[in-house]
Amino acid sequence: MDWLTIMEWVATAFGIVCVWLMARQNIWGWPAGILTTAIYSWIFLESKLYSDAILNVIYVLLNVYGWWYWLTRHDAAQHELPVTTLAQMARVGWGAFILVGAAAWGWFMAAHTDADFPYFDAFTTVASLVAQYLMARKKLENWIIWIIVDVVAIQIYYLKGLYVTSFLFLVYLALSIKGWVDWRRSMQEAVLAKAEA
Repeated sequence: MDWLTIMEWVATAFGIVCVWLMARQNIWGWPAGILTTAIYSWIFLESKLYSDAILNVIYVLLNVYGWWYWLTRHDAAQHELPVTTLAQMARVGWGAFILVGAAAWGWFMAAHTDADFPYFDAFTTVASLVAQYLMARKKLENWIIWIIVDVVAIQIYYLKGLYVTSFLFLVYLALSIKGWVDWRRSMQEAVLAKAEA
């Protein structure tokens, strides 16, 4: 077993812990996310998936932001940050941002690097950044974006021979579906509790 594969297994373990904790709205998912994204930055650089390498460096920063945001955004009674949804115009805006950003970044990577799958890699990069930011803000829609990203990423990593990472994204897909269901339930319970108060 080579060093890349060993690190892939380590990153996979931390990644599963991270997404499992995030689906449960547990703040300790953020430090696990910092570890997995730091390791994956190196793995993707070695695999010539440059967009993913850059993405994971930015993920480290977004995980720090999410950790800070969740810690500091309690209500007066120190309840956890509630799950909310985006307004319709914000959904359209974020969707357009993902498509335009993926097209532009994909073109850049295709024209200026030897990146494999530049447009699909760019799509997962841009969409993941949006999803991570929306997760930090506890917006329900983050899980829908993650589900789409996971489906695309499973194929990319499988075709690149990163079988452990492809499997990880299959697990992420299942956890993202669970995250969407759990966060939606949490949001509905909060609305009912507020109505009954």
